[in-house]
Amino acid sequence: MSRTITVNPVTRIEGHAKVHVELDDAGKTTAAYLHVLEFRGFERFIQGMQVELMPTITSRICGTCPHAHHLVAAKCLDKVFSASPPRPAVLLRELLNAGSIIHSHAIHFFALAGPDLFLGLDRPRAQRNLITLLDAAPDLARKALRLRSIGQRIAEIVGGRGTHPVTAVAGGMASGISPDARKTLKELSAEGLELAKFAVVEGKQALAKNDSLLKMLPPLPVHDMGTVKNGVLDLYDGVLRVQTPDGGLEREFEADTYATHMVEQALPFSYGKQVVLKASAGPLVYRVGPLARINCADSIDTPLANAELAEFRNTWGRPCHQVVLGHYARLIELLYCAEKAVQIANDEAIGSSDLQTRPSSSPRSAIAHIEAPRGVLIHDYHVDANGIVESANFLVATQHNVASINSSIKAAASSFVGQSDEALLDGVEFAIRCYDPCLSCSTHKIGQMPLDLTISRHGELLRSVKR
Repeated sequence: MSRTITVNPVTRIEGHAKVHVELDDAGKTTAAYLHVLEFRGFERFIQGMQVELMPTITSRICGTCPHAHHLVAAKCLDKVFSASPPRPAVLLRELLNAGSIIHSHAIHFFALAGPDLFLGLDRPRAQRNLITLLDAAPDLARKALRLRSIGQRIAEIVGGRGTHPVTAVAGGMASGISPDARKTLKELSAEGLELAKFAVVEGKQALAKNDSLLKMLPPLPVHDMGTVKNGVLDLYDGVLRVQTPDGGLEREFEADTYATHMVEQALPFSYGKQVVLKASAGPLVYRVGPLARINCADSIDTPLANAELAEFRNTWGRPCHQVVLGHYARLIELLYCAEKAVQIANDEAIGSSDLQTRPSSSPRSAIAHIEAPRGVLIHDYHVDANGIVESANFLVATQHNVASINSSIKAAASSFVGQSDEALLDGVEFAIRCYDPCLSCSTHKIGQMPLDLTISRHGELLRSVKR
C-alpha cells in the first residue's frame, strides 16, 4: 500500500527534482530516473535578439555560475565577429572564471557536501545541516565562507558585478583593472590560496574519517570528458578530451564540432535533455565535472594542485571511478584555481589597456565552450548577416551527467529501498549531491526546491516520499 511522507524543507540540492525508481517482482531496483520538472526556455526567447547582448542575457540563466555563461557567450562573440582577444583580456577572463570556480567549489565543499562529509550520514537529518556544522566546526566555517567570499569578490572586481558580470565583450574585455583593484586582487588571491590549502587538508581528513561514505556508492566506470590544452588541465580553453573507462584516449575534438560527436536526447520523463556520445557500437555514456576533468588531464600546470593530483592517483588510480571522490576532485580544482588566481594577479599584463580587438568580419554563426564549475558548457549561436540570433543551443554540465546521475541514483536506491523513508531519501540525495547538479541551469527555472521520490512495480505505485 502506498503512503506519502512530507519532509520540509529539502536541503542542499540546487533546483527542482523528482526521482522515480522501478522495482521488479523480487523487489530489486531495475531503473531509476531523475525528473527535471520545470521549463523556462532561454534558447527560445533569445531568438530575434542582437547577438552582442548574449553575454549579459545568458548570465541570467543561473545565479550559481553566471560567470561561465557570460564568458562562453563572449567566446562565441569572438568567433562571431572574428575578433581574437589580446593576451591581457584572456588573462582577465581566466581570472574571472577562476574566481567563479573558487566561489562555487567553496560553497559545495562547506554548505552542500559539508554536512555529509563532516557530520556523516549517520547523523539524524534534523542535526545534519549547515547550522549544526557551523556550531560543530566554527573555524572551518569561517575559513570556508571566507574562501567563498574571496572567489566572489575576485569575480566582482574583474566582471564588474558579483552575480551578473558585464565586462566580457566581443574581442576581449570592456574595461581593465586599476592599480588599486590589482593590489586588492593580489591580496585576495594570496589569502585565497592559503585558505584553499586548508580546505584540501580538511576535506581529505573528513573523507578519511568517513570511510563508509566512500562505500555508499559503487564505482561507476563510464567515459570521462574534460578540457585539456596539450594534455594539461585547462578550465578556460582547449580541446575536449574523452577518456575510456580503462584510461585510454577515446577521442579529442574541438567544441565547434560537438554535433558530430554528441547526441541530445529528449527524455519522456524530464525537461532536461540527456547527452550521449556517438559511437559505432552505440551511444556512450560519459560524465563531466571535476572528477572527469582530473581523470582526463595528464597533469596540472600549478605545483600544489599537481602534487595533490599525484597523491590522488597514487591512492585511487587513473582513472578513478569512485563517484564520491568527486568531492575530493573539487578540492584539487579549488587549489588549482587559487594558484592560477595568484599567478594572474601578479602578471603585469592585466594592467594593460590593450583589452579589445575590433571586429574584422561580418557576423557569422559560432560555437564555443568553457569549463563551468560543474563541467563542460557549450553555447551554439546561429546568426544572420545583421547579427540577429536565429537559433541557439546550450549544452550545460548537468545534461552531460544525466545518464551517470541516474546510474548512481539506481545504486543508492538499491542499497536503501528496504530501509526507512529517511534513509532512502538521504541515500538518494547523497548520490545526486556527488555530481553537484545545477537543475536551475539545466531547466532554466526558479522557485521552490522540492524532492519527490516514487517507487513503482509494473506501473503500480508502491511508495511515495517527499521533501
